[in-house]
Amino acid sequence: MARIVVALGGNALGNTPAEQREKVAEAARTLVGLIRQGHELVVAHGNGPQVGMIQLGLSHAAAEGVIKAELPFPECGAMSQGYIGYHLQNALLRGLRAEGLSQNVCTLVTQVEVDPSDPAFQNPTKPIGAFLSEAEAAARMAADEGVFKEDAGRGWRRVVPSPLPVDIVEKESVLALLQEGFVVVACGGGGIPVVKNGEGDYEGVAAVIDKDFASERLAEVTDADFLFILTAVDRVCINFNRPDQRELTALTADEAERYAAEGQFAPGSMLPKVKAAVKFARSRPGRRAVICSLEKATLALTGESGTLVTA
Repeated sequence: MARIVVALGGNALGNTPAEQREKVAEAARTLVGLIRQGHELVVAHGNGPQVGMIQLGLSHAAAEGVIKAELPFPECGAMSQGYIGYHLQNALLRGLRAEGLSQNVCTLVTQVEVDPSDPAFQNPTKPIGAFLSEAEAAARMAADEGVFKEDAGRGWRRVVPSPLPVDIVEKESVLALLQEGFVVVACGGGGIPVVKNGEGDYEGVAAVIDKDFASERLAEVTDADFLFILTAVDRVCINFNRPDQRELTALTADEAERYAAEGQFAPGSMLPKVKAAVKFARSRPGRRAVICSLEKATLALTGESGTLVTA
């Protein structure tokens, strides 16, 4: 039996509640398959469309005077964790009961500590929220309401930093739940970014943590054996979408870094997945990462699918 942290990609979630319930039900079948094989599971997931919908809806409500003020971004992230976790919990419970398995499922609102001196805070790049006119953006910047940048000719949007995760605040809770046999959903959307204040307490910051890097950190602190990063393709490829495209069944950390330096992995998609896999594989002897499709994840441990990343 292995302890596996599974990072669900955006293709496993939907843009509406109905679509998400359908997609999550499909994801649950694979996750239950891993549990049926005897593995302990911690499930992490993205939240890009969902947190955007929440933030945008509340932004419009505040502009129309329906609510008194926009909700801070960390609170929007917490809401998305509950919303997605609710769907995941129910889908997993249905799947477990259908297989005659007795595990319970718990979604944990998870904070992820980041370093306030992370260089990302000096260069916010992650767009969130509604599109504004240049005049509206300028007025909000003048009112010290964040940094706004022009987004591909479609208008101006607020941008926030994307710092690296330092620690999982609720790691002991995750471990306690695993000890009691729970399937745990944690670090939704990369976790709620927090920093320590002068008194040693945590405070939320307006930022977005990459889901793959947060999942990697979660896998380290929970002493996982495997990190599964699920995506839309069965294996990592080099020369992607070219006539000489080649699938990789195995990849060492050194090979991965060499391919990355050659520009083989797209920065917005496969590159963070490969970097997270390499970091986990190197974090302790014997740890391994797998990058594979959701549909074939249950075949990955036997080598029938996925790219196995080792130190």
